[in-house]
Amino acid sequence: MNFGGLSENSGAGHSEPGSPGALMGLAPLARMAFEGADLNPVKSALLERLQRNDNDANALMDLATVSQFLGQRRMGLSMQAFALDIQRVFRVACAADPGIRLLGIFTPGDLAQNNALEFLVEGSDIRLDMLYVRPGQPLPATLPEHDLAMVAVCETDGNRPLLRYIEKLLQSWPRPVICAPHRIARLSRDGACRLLRHLPGVVMPATSRIDRRTLEKAARSGIPVTALAVDGGFPIIVRPVDSQKGRGLAKLDDAKAIAAYLERASENTFYAARYIDYRGPDGQFRKYRIVLIDGRPYACHMAISDRWVVHYMSAGMRESAAKRAEEERFFATFDDGFARRHGDALRSIAKCLELEYVGLDCAEAPDGKLLIFEVDSGMTVHSMDPPGIFPYKPPQMAKVFGAFRRMLLDACAAPGASNAIRPPPGNGSRLPPG
Repeated sequence: MNFGGLSENSGAGHSEPGSPGALMGLAPLARMAFEGADLNPVKSALLERLQRNDNDANALMDLATVSQFLGQRRMGLSMQAFALDIQRVFRVACAADPGIRLLGIFTPGDLAQNNALEFLVEGSDIRLDMLYVRPGQPLPATLPEHDLAMVAVCETDGNRPLLRYIEKLLQSWPRPVICAPHRIARLSRDGACRLLRHLPGVVMPATSRIDRRTLEKAARSGIPVTALAVDGGFPIIVRPVDSQKGRGLAKLDDAKAIAAYLERASENTFYAARYIDYRGPDGQFRKYRIVLIDGRPYACHMAISDRWVVHYMSAGMRESAAKRAEEERFFATFDDGFARRHGDALRSIAKCLELEYVGLDCAEAPDGKLLIFEVDSGMTVHSMDPPGIFPYKPPQMAKVFGAFRRMLLDACAAPGASNAIRPPPGNGSRLPPG
């Protein structure tokens, strides 16, 4: 395998930023979509580029991204496949001379399949090369020179064979590798539950993977509810396996509710767990997104809602000055407040997961423990919220991105850094004391 065969500013997919053949990339396109811009003119411009050169892989890849933002998933995946037939490495050029050369290992698929590393390196001196890999597919003969590699593939049922394949590829990798695939593969909802639910200071209801037939039996009261939620009864939470952003998520209060749920759900495999009422004394539900970077926790957002299913975009954070003020206080007091209060739990989680970068969606349970909803190595972290409405967000996200950069530098400088996969982070000693 040849490293360094692609030059800094030339070669397939490696155009200078702003040049006609350059890759726009996920981050600027997502920002446009987030701000409500019309992406159809961008789509038209990319199609014109392809009329001039139908082998313009960067245009195809950008068109794949734009199409997905426009709700045209099938077209997006087709454009991506065409792009990957031409080349399998795509470069996100950095804002300055590269201080860190990062090779991200990605899977083909929609935007939910990989860690959106482009958000983490946006505007920095980190040059990101994205290598797309399929199970059993040999690596390209030449790969760009890099200082370290990071596995960006997220855990899903469909990605599990690829994660096993990447694990084999990395055994003789000549650069440090972070976020090892066998550790990512443990992050399914039931797998993460097995890892974390018994840790001190942590609440994570036992999560069972169940098939449709089992749910149908429960709907007929043919089996007890404890067959679904082994550590409790109704109400239970049910969702399809590999669903994201609350799709198919429901709280079911009795057997009749299970039957009604199955009438509208077409999937065959689900996760089930008991429901924990985590609303605060004011009746509001608060959900936190935390990332652990080299074992240390960083706050990314707090969403407040009067509904138990809390999503930042639908929680009314833009519309409520009071909610934003509370989120700002959460950021300002995080190290001495939330992170100290849950220090033992966060240290235990970091030590157990053994991942240099991983996200937690969580809350505080009524008994004061850390309630974990989801663990994901690809949890989206960005700085797209308008600073005019969220002036406290850019400084906070700068902390997160700065920590990510330091983690990469530390990985490059770690003892034995030239010997493939990096040892996992330590016991989280950099956390604020408990």
